[in-house]
Amino acid sequence: MSSSSLIRTILHIDLDAFYASAEQSVNQSLKNKPLIVGADPKEGKGRGVVLTASYEARKYGIHSGQPISQAYRLCPDAIYVRPNWHLYEQLSVKVMNILKAFADKLEQVSIDEAFLDITNKIADYDDATSLTKAVKSAIKRETGLTCSIGIAPNKSVAKIASDIQKPDGLTIVKPDQVSSFLAPLPASKISGIGPKSQKLLADLGIKTVGELASYPVNELVRHFGKNGAWMWNIANGIDRSEVVEQYERKSISAERTFEEDVSDFGIVYKTLGLLSDDVTNVLRNGGFLFKTAGIKVRFEDFTTITREKTLKDYTDSQQVLNKRCQELFKEFENDGRKIRLVGVRVSSLKKVSPMQKDLLAWIEN
Repeated sequence: MSSSSLIRTILHIDLDAFYASAEQSVNQSLKNKPLIVGADPKEGKGRGVVLTASYEARKYGIHSGQPISQAYRLCPDAIYVRPNWHLYEQLSVKVMNILKAFADKLEQVSIDEAFLDITNKIADYDDATSLTKAVKSAIKRETGLTCSIGIAPNKSVAKIASDIQKPDGLTIVKPDQVSSFLAPLPASKISGIGPKSQKLLADLGIKTVGELASYPVNELVRHFGKNGAWMWNIANGIDRSEVVEQYERKSISAERTFEEDVSDFGIVYKTLGLLSDDVTNVLRNGGFLFKTAGIKVRFEDFTTITREKTLKDYTDSQQVLNKRCQELFKEFENDGRKIRLVGVRVSSLKKVSPMQKDLLAWIEN
């Protein structure tokens, strides 16, 4: 088959309730139970948020980003666990390695999400369906995780399709089905259309993707600027963006909300150390070095301030990260306000090979 006759075929893979499913994959006693990954609820008085919830927990109205105290009120009998970032990174790397074997090109967009270009791997969409089922089976067999997959002629439609049947879903949108598939969906199904844009669209009488597709593009540009043209294109199934082979992670962060606002800087510094350790583990598991270290501080009045410092050299040293974070925090010791949350963040990342990592460890020791 000549390359000119190939039908572009893109997969979007989204691991189902990833953090919760990861916990269930290594602890069978958690399976089929309402499980919430996040902060300690402290009998409804916890102050953190829900990172993710199993599908059993979602039936109670629990969702990611929700205050943990609210989740506890909705389901006090759920199982609550702290996040295990090391486990999540390990499983993510394993899944991405599985996906690479099936793809012409792989673009990892987050820890639990990726696009695959399989255009040269298949002859038609029936072939694509068979390959996708093999992907799902391999992930399930090797990790115990399920995923939902969308198959479509471009990235935006594939991403929308993967969200249609969850969990463990497979949604196929052939080229001649794109318009009929998109038209009845709410406009919010387009990734990038948030609550604010939704409201503005509703004010224009636009609630569905089909209504957005048929709206005059020049009017959308007048109301939304260049985003108006982008929305119109996506609504009409037009997306020529390529699957980008090399995923470049820009930052890694971790943060903690204190159970009670604190003024004891000993607690703050200890927490910064623990967060530095968490971030360093993710760095090393992902094969990254960092050059910029930063902190986030949220006070009792919810004022949030960030600070960062760029180092002379790249490193993955926990000691260096912790030292820089503590130096950055000293600015706030005389502020007078209690502290609600602290976070640690690294950026200016560089990927290193296993050999480079071994050499760096040898030098440090």
